[in-house]
Amino acid sequence: MTGCDGVNGDEPRPLRADALRNRARVLEAAEAVFAAEGVGAPVDVIAEKAGVGVGTLYRHFPTKEKLYEAILIERITGLTADARCRLTSDDPGRAFFGFLEHLVAQTALKRDLINAMAGAGVELEVVAAEAKQGMVDAIADLLTLAQRAGAVRADVTGPVVLSLIGATCMAADHPHRASSPPNEMLAIVCDGLRVMGSTS
Repeated sequence: MTGCDGVNGDEPRPLRADALRNRARVLEAAEAVFAAEGVGAPVDVIAEKAGVGVGTLYRHFPTKEKLYEAILIERITGLTADARCRLTSDDPGRAFFGFLEHLVAQTALKRDLINAMAGAGVELEVVAAEAKQGMVDAIADLLTLAQRAGAVRADVTGPVVLSLIGATCMAADHPHRASSPPNEMLAIVCDGLRVMGSTS
C-alpha cells in the first residue's frame, strides 16, 4: 500500500534529525549504564542519562531486547565504517594490521557487555547477522589489498583471519588464560600472517 506521499505504507519512515539525535543519545547512555550497572539497570536511569523522557526511549526501543540488539549492531557498524575508511590507506599492510589491533581492543573493552546481553537471551548471531556480514566483507577487502601489497601471505583467507582473531579474543577472556594481554597474543598472530621480511 502506498501512502499519500508516494512512500510504501509498509516501510518505516526515515527518522527526523531530532529523532536521530535522541536515538543516538539513548544508545550511548544505555551502553554506559549497562557497562556500569549491568543489563538489569532500569530504563528510566538510561532515559535520564540520555536527557530524554522514558516515552521517547520506548518509541525507539519498545523492549530492552531491542535496545541490546541496537547497541550490538551500532558497535559492529562502527567497526565496519572504520575498516572501510582504512581501504584508502597508502599502506595497505599497516591498514590491515591496524584494524586487527583496533578490533581486538574494542572486543576486549565490550566483552563483558556482550556476554551480559547474550546471558539476557539475545541471540547475537541472529540479530546482528547482516551487520556482521558487512564487517566480514570489509575485512576481506582489507586483506586483499594487503596481500596485493605483499604485506600478508597469499595463502591466508578471510575466514582464517576471523578465526584467529576470534580465538585471540576468546583466549584473552578465558578465566585460566596466560598472563599475556590480548595485544601481545595478537602480535604473535600478526607475525604469522605477514610475508617474511615485511615490516607493515
